[in-house]
Amino acid sequence: VQLQAYGGGLVQAGGSLRLSCAASGRTFSTYGMGWFRQAPGKEREFVAAITWNGGSTYYTDSVKGRFTISRDNAKNMVYLQMSTLKPEDTAVYYCAAQRVGVPSPYLRPDYWGQGTQVTVSS
Repeated sequence: VQLQAYGGGLVQAGGSLRLSCAASGRTFSTYGMGWFRQAPGKEREFVAAITWNGGSTYYTDSVKGRFTISRDNAKNMVYLQMSTLKPEDTAVYYCAAQRVGVPSPYLRPDYWGQGTQVTVSS
């Protein structure tokens, strides 16, 4: 599967952005999907994940209540709605796919997409 993330940009603190990830391939609907991010000088970190049918979602503690992951299997799309953004959310955001289970902080995903830059100004 090939993944392409987009929707990043520059936003003021407290603002919102929606990231999108377009996936190719007929097996998309069977994959767990997720988002990771990498800030300058830091390691890539897990942000959120969603099961193949959207039935369960997972978030890192720092984004709970502010970010929402969703998917549309009919369109081969995954989304990350980000609200109440903070300067510390500034990073390159990557979408990821997992053939079995969901992306997690503990396993390298099976597939990575290209990133999209999110910059939050204070």
